[in-house]
Amino acid sequence: MKKKDDVKRRDFLMAAGIGVSTAGFSRHSLGASIEGSVENSSMVTSELAKKGIIAHHEIHTDVVIVGGGMSGVCAAIAAARNGSNVVLIQDRSVLGGNASSEVRMHIVGADHHGNRSDTDSRESGILEELRLETAVRNPQRSACLFDLQLLEWIRNEEKVTLLLNTHCYGVKMKSNNQIAAVCASRHSTEDDFLIYAPLFIDCSGDGRLGAEAGAEFRVGREGRGEYGESMAPPQADRITLGSSILIMARKYDRPVPFIAPYWAHKFDGPLPHRGIGSYEYGFWWNEWGGELDTIKDNEAIRDELLSTALGIWDLIKNSGHYKDSENWALEWIGPIPGKRESRRFVGDYVLKEQDCKNGEVFEDGAAFGGWPLDLHHPKGIHTDEPPFISVKTPMYNIPLRCLYSKNISNLLFAGRNISASHVAFGSTRVMGTCSVMGQAAGTAAALCVKHKCTPRALGKDSIKELQQRLLKDDAYIIGAVNDDPDDHARRAYVHASSDMPGWYRADSVINGVARGVSKRKNGWVSNPENVFPHWIELNFAEEKRIREIYVTFDTGLNRQLTLTHSDGNHRHQIWGPQPETVRDYEIQVLHGESAETVARVEGNYQRRRIHTFDARSATGIRLIVHSTNGSKEARIFEIRAYS
Repeated sequence: MKKKDDVKRRDFLMAAGIGVSTAGFSRHSLGASIEGSVENSSMVTSELAKKGIIAHHEIHTDVVIVGGGMSGVCAAIAAARNGSNVVLIQDRSVLGGNASSEVRMHIVGADHHGNRSDTDSRESGILEELRLETAVRNPQRSACLFDLQLLEWIRNEEKVTLLLNTHCYGVKMKSNNQIAAVCASRHSTEDDFLIYAPLFIDCSGDGRLGAEAGAEFRVGREGRGEYGESMAPPQADRITLGSSILIMARKYDRPVPFIAPYWAHKFDGPLPHRGIGSYEYGFWWNEWGGELDTIKDNEAIRDELLSTALGIWDLIKNSGHYKDSENWALEWIGPIPGKRESRRFVGDYVLKEQDCKNGEVFEDGAAFGGWPLDLHHPKGIHTDEPPFISVKTPMYNIPLRCLYSKNISNLLFAGRNISASHVAFGSTRVMGTCSVMGQAAGTAAALCVKHKCTPRALGKDSIKELQQRLLKDDAYIIGAVNDDPDDHARRAYVHASSDMPGWYRADSVINGVARGVSKRKNGWVSNPENVFPHWIELNFAEEKRIREIYVTFDTGLNRQLTLTHSDGNHRHQIWGPQPETVRDYEIQVLHGESAETVARVEGNYQRRRIHTFDARSATGIRLIVHSTNGSKEARIFEIRAYS
């Protein structure tokens, strides 16, 4: 049994769910608690009484990320996979932000609901891993299961410490332009944290971390003359996009009445320009707050959106205009607003309307977008005018200069708070784009830690290294190709059991681009008239030592794939393993006339697979495809080989 004076800082950190190592930091242990007897527990209470109710903890790490929405999740995973210890701070009980069970908005991005037919446009990288996993493991499209999947993905990363229900409330500055630590509080356990790091990423949406640090930011719309944007208003103002609360309904085998509370908004009849096509999933146009302060007035906005959401349902159920709603009942209503806009930080570059419309390909591109310039009426639900204007754009690069602060040297950001004008933000704000920006920011932070440099210096001196690392991690940057000098596959001779006539030659797997781009297919496809197995072989000009092989399969990036509670959006998706994707395969290391199988996989549905094994001398490698998830041909975009 421990004595009273044996209760040290370690016990308090374990009680807070944080592991402590000799290095001062390690991954937290979920559910950890103080071990010992009732005596031990009483003694902890006594210690707290001496110190005050709040327990104070100091943590040192490599990267601190504030905000656990999709951009924060992808940033944390990316930074950890690239070698950094990460603390991820999330102020809610679940991860995912607007994609979580608390809001239930579907993740959309550059593919524009699958409507872009000119090129493969769905986001790859970490977001694609999550989408493919969701499609297979969540056939019932449960919002809560998606929460748990995000939690699982974060817990799989040993270098990530997750602090849920924890709020960033301030910073400690090292100098006027450099953050030293984040101040955070978890009221549910009465814990306070001071978290030191060389690099910080604000993925909080509202930009709380950056604002506390004094990072320059904008709120509202720029005037037309500032950037020469045709979609901007004549004069600058503080108007933003509003917030929304969604609802969900279920159909029963009998009539279900609905009695609205007295405070529900009363709508007289069908709402102009706002169609009600189905009842199972809510209406994004239940939007309001654009003329208010979406941060300071958030509670008032929430109350009004609850009123209008219930008023819309009252209209559906009781107005007589929607007679087929008789058997439908309200199942769920969002507890918090899904917020679209508040602060936007200022980086070394501000993305503009023209950049999006022109499909700009920046030399320091770190992510890409392609959702339309989608701007909403500031009065939201309380106007009879159309709720939005939308202008389609080509796909465009988002430069690294938009992902770090102009005046705080060690601050990156990702999500809806990046450096963009209000008009350009109309395209970059969607969660698919936020996710790939998160992966870019997390990867950049890890490289900054590695090189002991600022994000600005990384962009000037090592942008190619960042881009190559992102490509290796299956991100996409328009115009960037794999020229990794360590990839032995790039210089191999490639041949296969067969090729589909046309664009699908075997040597496409080493051409440096791992998706279809316009008419260029950039992948090997076997002849569908041949029977399985199909194979592709890479032969080296000279013997190599091989210990790691990357394979990128086809997962139908030309289609929409996203968890949605809208039956109409879901109807056009393939939910489950994507049929093009290789299911069962093996990888062989070749040495002269011999072939040794080093990996055998059954039941694959992921796009990118990494196989690591004890190093072997090799004159080549062979991938044998035994079956797919539906297609008659094998499809592979890229093969990489490393020592």
